[in-house]
Amino acid sequence: MAAEAGSVRLWARTEPFLAGALPAPPPARLAPHYLRKAAAYARARAAQGCFPRLRWPRWRHIACGKLQLDRDLAWLYFELFRGLLEPDPPRRLRWAEAEASCASAEELERERSKLSVDTLQFLLFLYVQQLHKVSLRRSLLGDEWPSPRTASPGFPGKSAGGNKNWNDQEHRAFVQSHLLDMLELLLEPEQLSASSHSSSSSLVSLEAVGALSLLLEGSVGTSRAVRPLHELALCPPCHPHNGFSQGARAFSLPRLESWIRSCLTANPLGMTACIRAGRKLAWAQQVEGATRRAKIACSARVVPEVSPMVIMSQVYKQTLAKSSDTLVGAHVRIHRCNESFIYLLSPLRSVTIEKCRSSTFVLGPVETSVHVQSCDGVRVMVVCHRLSLAATTGCTFYTLTPTQPLILSGNQAVSFAPFHTHYPMLEDHMAQVGLATLPNYWDSPMLVCRESSDTGVFRLLPPSDFYTFVIPFEMEGDTTETPGGLPQEYQEALRQREQRVQVWQRAVKEAGLTRDQRKRLQALVENKFYEWLVQTGNRQQLDSLVPLAMGSKQAAG
Repeated sequence: MAAEAGSVRLWARTEPFLAGALPAPPPARLAPHYLRKAAAYARARAAQGCFPRLRWPRWRHIACGKLQLDRDLAWLYFELFRGLLEPDPPRRLRWAEAEASCASAEELERERSKLSVDTLQFLLFLYVQQLHKVSLRRSLLGDEWPSPRTASPGFPGKSAGGNKNWNDQEHRAFVQSHLLDMLELLLEPEQLSASSHSSSSSLVSLEAVGALSLLLEGSVGTSRAVRPLHELALCPPCHPHNGFSQGARAFSLPRLESWIRSCLTANPLGMTACIRAGRKLAWAQQVEGATRRAKIACSARVVPEVSPMVIMSQVYKQTLAKSSDTLVGAHVRIHRCNESFIYLLSPLRSVTIEKCRSSTFVLGPVETSVHVQSCDGVRVMVVCHRLSLAATTGCTFYTLTPTQPLILSGNQAVSFAPFHTHYPMLEDHMAQVGLATLPNYWDSPMLVCRESSDTGVFRLLPPSDFYTFVIPFEMEGDTTETPGGLPQEYQEALRQREQRVQVWQRAVKEAGLTRDQRKRLQALVENKFYEWLVQTGNRQQLDSLVPLAMGSKQAAG
């Protein structure tokens, strides 16, 4: 691949920040100083399974013994990294089957001991957790996460408000600020001084630049082809600028750093570009009238290797539904949506729901993570690899997930319940993203932040409050019931409720009512039902579904 040195553009990749940075301040022992020590320790013990691949038992030893992390937190970071870089659904399904078959903690640990990750990339992934390190200075200025009420524009334009995971300008600034630190983290021990820092003669190996491709990618000239950093760095015209030596098979650190900085630009595939140049998304179901405030954009699918983005904001008192190729593999951000019902019935890459109120979200299977932040009174129904929540109040999550839901800071009155709905293509979509029905940890949330250590912030939804949810659209497909079924106590609650309905129907039938009495009873029941619809907000949803009466199959369009 030919490349003029001046025509190379580099930018921060979206996914490691969007789906890889845990939206919480990292433990103090994940600071750069300690990560450099961990890197030296791993390189010195290559023969023991630390380098170039880091096995789970060795990471557990480093994390718990050296960095003093809790064992569950050590596994969380290890598994989060694997989930980010494991794109092969069959391998995900094989791991799910192996994990679900373990009958004891010892068996599970034996299965985990077979896993490993790329050491240098994992170290960079841990470094990226600094994205959410709380800055005292910025906190005093009032713009530092995790303040749950950080002001942001109604439809994020140039910035993403307080959400750093979605802010591509934050990603670029992070790389610019920490580039030297990250390069030093990747250096071989002999390239470091006694104080563990680089010098003007330090060399960066090819494998280190390959690892840095986790965070950086780019293109050449007007080409839309996206290339990883190491491919671009190896282009001969770039060698005089990045200091690559054929003999040493390595780069001069000062010149490589200078070259990366000179080429670093805004991400042309990021959220800012999506808003500026993205097209408006057409919806299978969108009621006219109150929709003018709604702002919905979708980035063009111009690069197959990069997931598209869908950004929704200010949807108010609407029912929106879509299942199409536009959504497949997309990163979705739902922002400031109130009193609405939103159905995204396609396999998704990640979903962020923030600053929404009194709304219901029914999502197709999500390959990486669903993060809910600063929301009040929302319901989320999803099969996902991971769920995390911060600064939510009175929200209910109906989930099927192979990982523990993460309760971060600032949550109140959270309810967890088993996933309780289905649509015809659901199981096919689950297979596409590598999600199985077992294991399922919907009822075992993990309290991550210290201020969230009070287990009183969440509850498991009582079976008496549990109802199944019917998705009101017709689609082609084979799924006819909730995947994996329901836990016995919830299934029993539904059976008893159905039994009471049957008893009522039998009592009415056997009461010997006259025709006039039957009409009066029917009117009374309908009035009570109407009152319930209004009180619960379901009247709005039913009214908004009326246009679909003649062709509800368009939801699949």
